[in-house]
Amino acid sequence: QVQVVESGGGLVQAGDSLRLSCIASGPTNYIYGMGWFRQAPGKEREFVAAIRWSVYMTFYGDSAKNRFKVSKDDENTMVLEMRSLKPEDTAVYYCAADTKNGLDYGFSQAWAYSVWGQGTQVTVSS
Repeated sequence: QVQVVESGGGLVQAGDSLRLSCIASGPTNYIYGMGWFRQAPGKEREFVAAIRWSVYMTFYGDSAKNRFKVSKDDENTMVLEMRSLKPEDTAVYYCAADTKNGLDYGFSQAWAYSVWGQGTQVTVSS
């Protein structure tokens, strides 16, 4: 089965940049696309960005537009480049993979993704 693992989180200061990676393993030919979500303490999980694999399309949540960039590093790796980070970006960032073509129906919805990572903590100090 497909598995995903995030890396790259850490503690940074406001205005800094950070690069998150998500590596997929297993039968990755079943992946239609991948996405990033985040969850801050006491808040609901929020869509950040997504990328469709075969047809190169990217999608962004409002909080990520103009500051974050999602891309494919290679066939099994998704990258989220974050710049101009703010304290409100502090959250656990989760990588997710769509293995059932859910992106076409709801790329910003958690139910569209069938595989989730454990998350990586991003903390932005003011």
